[in-house]
Amino acid sequence: MSNPQTELTSPPSDAISSIQFAPASLRLLVASWDKSVYLYDTTEAGGRLLRTYEHRAPVLDVCFGEGDEEAFTGGLDWAVRRLDLDSGAQTTLSVHEKGVKCVVYSSAHKLLVSASWDSTLHIHHPQSPSQTPATVTLPSKPFSLSLTATKLVVAMASRALHIYDLAQLASDSAARAQIASSGEYPVLSVEPWQRRESSLKFMTRAVACMPNDAGYASGSIEGRVSVEWFDPSDTSQARKYAFKCHRQPSPEGVDVVYPVNALAFHPVHGTFASGGGDGFVALWDGVAKRRIRQYQKYAASVAALSFSGDGKYLAVAISPGFEDGKEGETEGAVSVFVRELGANEAKGKGLK
Repeated sequence: MSNPQTELTSPPSDAISSIQFAPASLRLLVASWDKSVYLYDTTEAGGRLLRTYEHRAPVLDVCFGEGDEEAFTGGLDWAVRRLDLDSGAQTTLSVHEKGVKCVVYSSAHKLLVSASWDSTLHIHHPQSPSQTPATVTLPSKPFSLSLTATKLVVAMASRALHIYDLAQLASDSAARAQIASSGEYPVLSVEPWQRRESSLKFMTRAVACMPNDAGYASGSIEGRVSVEWFDPSDTSQARKYAFKCHRQPSPEGVDVVYPVNALAFHPVHGTFASGGGDGFVALWDGVAKRRIRQYQKYAASVAALSFSGDGKYLAVAISPGFEDGKEGETEGAVSVFVRELGANEAKGKGLK
C-alpha cells in the first residue's frame, strides 16, 4: 500500500462487531450485524473482498483458527461455528442458550473458547471433532475474552475478571469429553487461576492480553484503561494503574466521556492501541505510562482494532455509535481502514 492508510472499498452494510488479521498473512476477517462475515485480502489499496459467509443472525465475533484457512464465529443465533474459508463450508461446533459474545482460539493448546450471555464458556477441541465441547459456568455475563500462550482472561459484568490456566482447561475438558454422554456438554468444575475485581469503577467493555504473557489491559465505558500484571506478588500488583482517555472537551469546557470500545496489543513492541466512541485511535506505552501518538478523528465510533501478525499494519473498524444521539444514521459510516505503520511508529519510548 503506497498510502499510510487505505479504506476497504466493500465494507459490511451494518455495524461491525469484530475484525482480525490472519496469523501469517494480510487476510482480514470482519464480522458484522448484517449477518455476515467478510474475508479481505488487504495487500492492495482498497483491499479485495475474497468471500462472504452468510449466517442466520448478527455475528458478534470472529477469529482465525489453525492457519489462515480456518475461522470460528459466534453470534445471536447462539451457535459456535467453524468456517472453512476456502470452501465456504460451515460446521456447528456447539450451541449456547443465549447469544455468543466472544470466540478466541489458542494455537498453543489447539483450543477454541466461546463466551455466551448465558454466563458460560464452551471449551472446544476443533482438531478432535469427536470430543464433546465442555462447559465452564461463570458468575456473571461475559463481555470480553483475551488469551496468551498460557492464560485466558474473561471480563464480566459486576466488574469481575477470571483468569484461567489454558493447560488445565485443555486437559480437563479433553478428559471430560471422553466420558460425556451423547448430546450433552459436560460441565467442568475447574477453578480460575485467579479471581479479580476490575480496578475500573464502571463496566468493562474490552480486554486485551500482553503478547509477552505478563498481563493485560482493560477498558471501560467511562473512558478509562487499566493495565495489570498476572504475577500475584505485592511488588507486581503495586505496578498496576489506570488512566483517563477518550475524553473530548465540550463547548462549555467540560470533558465529554466516551467508552473504550477496543484494545489491541502490538505483537512485536508490546505497546497497545485503544479505540473509543469519540472516533479516535491512540497508541500507548503501557510500561512508560504515556501516550505515543493519537491519529486523526474518524467519522464514527471506533468499533474494533487488530494488528497484523508482523505488527506492520493496524486495521480499524468504524461503526456508528449512539454517543452523539445519531441512532439510525448508518449511511457511509461503516468502514474499515488499514494503516501501514512506520518502523518506529508503535515502538515504546524505552525501546531501542
